[in-house]
Amino acid sequence: MSKNANKKSAGFTLTEVIVASSLLIMAMVPILKGLTSVHLTASLVEQRTKSLDYAQTILENIKARSVYDFTGNYNKVNEEVEDVIDGVDESYLYTSRAVAQSPNLKRMTVVTGYDKNDNGTLQTAEVLVTLDTLIAKRW
Repeated sequence: MSKNANKKSAGFTLTEVIVASSLLIMAMVPILKGLTSVHLTASLVEQRTKSLDYAQTILENIKARSVYDFTGNYNKVNEEVEDVIDGVDESYLYTSRAVAQSPNLKRMTVVTGYDKNDNGTLQTAEVLVTLDTLIAKRW
């Protein structure tokens, strides 16, 4: 064989490298879009799960206090969850509302969410969990 034949088979041409790179990039774009979508969905699921946990904790706290103070004021608006549960991100807010159904029964609603725009209020789009229950006077 001649020396010229060995030089031609020794590597890739610039055109081959460009075509291979283009194919790789076209294959990577949908994969990266999918990963971004999965990440956003996982973040939303994490926020909803935390909000549910916080709402349950706040509701249980109110139910426990109502045993000894049924007539207490449990209405709160746009309070930080951190005020009730230690170590919580300050962006989680809650609103609680107690409505008397009868002298011995209250309907308790707790709404929690993630304050995305950091304005200190929960807009409708920021509400992630709403829990509603009845609390009866114990004695």
